[in-house]
Amino acid sequence: MSFDPELCRNESEVESKLIVQYLLPKLGYTPDTWHQEVTVGSIRLDFLAFAVQVIPFVLDANSPLSVVFEAKHPKQNLNNHVPRLRHYLTRLNVKYGLITNGREIRIYQKVRDDIQLVFHCSGREVDARIDEIKTLLGKNSLKSINFIDNSEEQISVKDSNFQSNRNNSMKTIAVYHNKGGVGKTTVAVNLAASLRAKGKKVLLIDLDAQANTTFATGLIKFQFEEDDDLKDKNIYHLIESGDSNFIPDIVRKSQYFNNPEIDVIPSHITLIEGQEKLNKILASRNRLVAKLKRVEKDYDIVIIDTPPSRDIYAEVALIAGDYLIIPSDLKPFANQGLPTVKNFVNQVNESREMIGKLPIKIMGILASKISTNSKFLQYTFPKQRDTILERYNLPLMEAVIYDRTVLSESLNQTIVVGDLEYPDPKSVIKYAEEVKTEAQKSAMEFDILAEEVLSKIGVV
Repeated sequence: MSFDPELCRNESEVESKLIVQYLLPKLGYTPDTWHQEVTVGSIRLDFLAFAVQVIPFVLDANSPLSVVFEAKHPKQNLNNHVPRLRHYLTRLNVKYGLITNGREIRIYQKVRDDIQLVFHCSGREVDARIDEIKTLLGKNSLKSINFIDNSEEQISVKDSNFQSNRNNSMKTIAVYHNKGGVGKTTVAVNLAASLRAKGKKVLLIDLDAQANTTFATGLIKFQFEEDDDLKDKNIYHLIESGDSNFIPDIVRKSQYFNNPEIDVIPSHITLIEGQEKLNKILASRNRLVAKLKRVEKDYDIVIIDTPPSRDIYAEVALIAGDYLIIPSDLKPFANQGLPTVKNFVNQVNESREMIGKLPIKIMGILASKISTNSKFLQYTFPKQRDTILERYNLPLMEAVIYDRTVLSESLNQTIVVGDLEYPDPKSVIKYAEEVKTEAQKSAMEFDILAEEVLSKIGVV
């Protein structure tokens, strides 16, 4: 039996004609050793294949699970799906993953906490190269190396734990772009929620006078000004004084925003009024650094949402941050602001040097609010990503946050009490648990982002 990629016109035909009818039988897998559409926690796999028949299957360090097969539409660019495959293999401790759109076939191997490409061919070449694929993914080949793989995996896990114990000090991440409307707050709050869901102790700081993060985490529960309980205890008071108003005095618990809830330092519209005073006090730029130092044993990760400007609040955030994430929709207007961002970072690094801090590490440009249109993803999006690398010489994060209505929908939930309607926002992670819609896709995207962030900051 041979394979003709022209017969695959959609994702369903890639699954049935290439994977089920061709690859699985050629590689020696019988129907009792592979499963389709398997859900493991928040992960949904197209196919799982086993080197041996095990019912029920168990996912642990000694799991007989052997290979993940993922099918995509023939018009989809496989590059856009590699981060998700990495997430699957590393989270489930799977050695190999095959991803295909029928036009091309790729095989990736898990190496510690990352994956690397070990095989690639076009769909037309698969007949001629099936023996190479069988050497890597064939049922008998995997059975023969099972013992060696498990031994190596146990060693790498020990090494990884040793490294993580040394690096698990509190890390602070600023989320900044001087262009508004690029999804900065959405990224900050849902990244914080995803990290919290992974068991990390997270502090979320709102340093924007618009207070979008404060609203998003459910802290604005008042309808009338006299009920405003934030105006006298917010981020301004934290950086306005050096000898009072410390983090434990200001921090709030997010209100039904996530499970578990997140510690939040709120913002307020009155930050605008206090800007002139803070500008006259040089020490105000460093007070957040000093006050975070006092709680470094209480949190694993601090996320700071910033204003889309170059004001003192943005400066305070970048002085305090160890890392910088720059969300961007990658459109020309946002890209035009990147040189300004780089100049601002260089300016802030001078201030950091004066207080003995190393330069802030740019984690990367995070593609956010990206259209899910298939033609856009196939033709335009890859060019946009290339532009970031080639023209602006900035690193590009592998995770992608797509523009889905559930991201705004989840943050704009309300609750009616009597005659009044109150905001009742939720993280997309919590929303996905309650509403089985595309919220699950967004939750997965933030889960992938959180995994990438944890890997880059050395926290496990």
